[in-house]
Formats: sequence, C-alpha cells, structure tokens
Amino acid sequence: MISKNQLKLIKALESKKQRQKKGLFLVQGEKNVAELFNSNFVIKQLFATPTYINSNARLLTEHGLVTLTIEASEEELKKAGTLLSNNSVLAIVECKTFTLPEISENELILILDQVGDPGNLGTILRVADWYGIKNVVCSPDCADFYNPKVIAATMGSFTRVNVSHVDLKTYLSVQIKPIYGAFLEGKNIHQATLSDTAFIVMGSESHGISAPIEAFISDKITIPRFGQAESLNVAMATGIILDNFKR
Repeated sequence: MISKNQLKLIKALESKKQRQKKGLFLVQGEKNVAELFNSNFVIKQLFATPTYINSNARLLTEHGLVTLTIEASEEELKKAGTLLSNNSVLAIVECKTFTLPEISENELILILDQVGDPGNLGTILRVADWYGIKNVVCSPDCADFYNPKVIAATMGSFTRVNVSHVDLKTYLSVQIKPIYGAFLEGKNIHQATLSDTAFIVMGSESHGISAPIEAFISDKITIPRFGQAESLNVAMATGIILDNFKR
C-alpha cells in the first residue's frame, strides 16, 4: 500500500515549488516509465500494481528497483497520480540539471519564448524528438519541464531531449549562428534559405515572440496560409517548421 507520507510526497510533487525544493518529479503510466529504463534518469521510488510487477520482474531486478518498488492497487494509483488513465505504475524520479547547450555544426536548437501551456510544451518536445532535436531552450516563463502534464504529453520523449530554462536575451546575445523566428509577417518558409546550423525561435500562440527576443532574430519566417484559419497551435507550427528545415 501507499503510505500517508508517500501519498503526501506524490501530491506535493504536483507543485513546481515542491519539485524544485525536493529535486524530484513524477512519471506516470507504462509508456513513460518504460522510457526511464533506457535513460540516465534516477528512479527513487516505484509504485505499481501486482500485474505490472510480475510482468516486469526481470527489468526491475536488472535496474535494482525491486527494493524500491511498492505494490499498489489501481485505485490507489489513480488517487495518487494526476492522470485518470494511469492504472499500473507511477515513479518518483530525480530531477536533472541540463548544461546550457553550445550549438554544434549541422545542429538545430529549438528556442521557446513564453510557451506557458504544459500540453503544448510536452507535445513540442515530442515533435522535437521526432525530428532529432536534442536541445530545447525555454524562457523562464515557459511551462515547467517537470510539470506532470508536460511529462505525460511527451510520451517518453522527455528522456531524449535536453531542456533548459534560462534568460533568452543573455543566451541569444552571444550566438553567431542564424536565429530564425516564426512571425505572421515573415518570409514564406517554402521560399526561404534555411541553414543546417541554426536556432529556431517559437513564441506563444496568443502573443508570438516577445519584443525583447525579436531583437535577436536574424531571419523572420512564416508558414504560408491557404485557408481561413486565424492561427496555428504552436506545437503544430513547430512541427511544420522543423519539417521544412529537415527537408
């Protein structure tokens, strides 16, 4: 069973303040937990149903998690976690500190300015993983990388994408490679010359790229519109732009 103190800790980790204080975060569901086993994230505690434990006995033994695994019912897991669909396993994991990336040749680094919705951030990280983007740099007012909704939306990609939250002005001010930014009035991306080594800046769907960050953009690009939709979801727009760069 999950004890009262353990339940209290799990609930506390729904808060950004508590995640930062304790240096821990939640990973829920079989898919996301399975990705942890292939990563260098450190699992501190695992809560799982008897069925999950029996099915993954070899894996738990290989990763030294047998003594860290606590048996729990489906109802307990649903009550403890943030996902109604989580009915098998929940992990408490140690947060990592990512080194601020220096761009390499033939690398694209994704920059996110004020992307505050956790679902959007998680989906963007999943898209970034699909296109082989290893580094994503976020403004401090972006959603927290370790937010349970972000982790859930990545569908495991959080283990393969390095995410930093920093002051973007300081970071971009020292860069010498092209810095592309998505703007409605930018150049048609189908006609633009796109570099193999670059930064790609995406702003929030409602406000776009903020004025202080716009000052660092060397190339404004846009996705051409053929219909009547007013805007694109930022995660969808990120996927389209990355696809054009990769082509």
